[in-house]
Amino acid sequence: MPDDRDSTAFRTLSDVVLAIAAEREVEPVLQRLVHAARSLGGARYAALGVPDGEGGFARFITSGMSDELIAAMGPLPRTHGMLGAMLESSAPYRTADIHAHDRFRGWWPSAHPDMRSFLGVPIVSRGGIIGALYLTDKEGAAEFSDADERLIVLLAAHAAIAIENARLHERSRELSIVEERNRLARELHDSVTQQLFGVVLAAESASELLGRGDGAAGEQLERVQALARGAMEELRSVVFELRPASLEAEGLGQALRKHVEVLRHVSGREIELRVASPPALGAAAAGQVFRIAQEALQNALRHAGAERIEVRLEVPA
Repeated sequence: MPDDRDSTAFRTLSDVVLAIAAEREVEPVLQRLVHAARSLGGARYAALGVPDGEGGFARFITSGMSDELIAAMGPLPRTHGMLGAMLESSAPYRTADIHAHDRFRGWWPSAHPDMRSFLGVPIVSRGGIIGALYLTDKEGAAEFSDADERLIVLLAAHAAIAIENARLHERSRELSIVEERNRLARELHDSVTQQLFGVVLAAESASELLGRGDGAAGEQLERVQALARGAMEELRSVVFELRPASLEAEGLGQALRKHVEVLRHVSGREIELRVASPPALGAAAAGQVFRIAQEALQNALRHAGAERIEVRLEVPA
């Protein structure tokens, strides 16, 4: 019969696996995983590193460290020492004193806390090692146990699947953005080109009339203005009236991100979207929030003359 600790640990692991399966972006998946690793392993500190293939980490997510401590330690670590060792073999490694390992460099950044007990577990996918979980300073004991190692190895197996799935989803979203841009280009060509062609013809006609001193030139210039205004309004309608076809499937945060990406490239403005904790809304309410954000962005771009726009989606505290 499993003891209460094992039952609690596996329930926690089950909850984590279900939670990360619902995530569609890499960053939240990594953050959930590293928090779960620290909790399951009973560690004071935990980290998850994803190498960049060039001797550094593309992502290095921590748990148990304050923002101030992370900032004080400086730039991301390199893939050397024990951090690198966990990326070279699919086997986990456990020790009561990391200082005793031959890969330990013997120094930390000045603000880095000293660490002793260590558990490292590679995250292995079909294509090889894609990252590693690092746990240090076992709480309430001198070192991590066999049970701790088994749990983190199991978590790492689920982590590999979750990270690959999130990466696939992000690539799919990028393809959707490209498709949206292509659709936008077709819309612009079909609906605006004829009006702009009319502007060119009217301008050429006005120029010729002005050269002859003909009073009809004023009428042609007014026509140029009207055509130009019409083309601008048509352009705005194409850009700002884009409907989030994937709103229900992808959620409000993803739909806003896609819309902002399109606007950023079309307008040339710096538009940043921050999604802290997207609210759980039904399809109708999410659509209303999307339209409010859409209108706010339209007003900011048309009337505020802003060079930088920031959009935040979060649940109020």
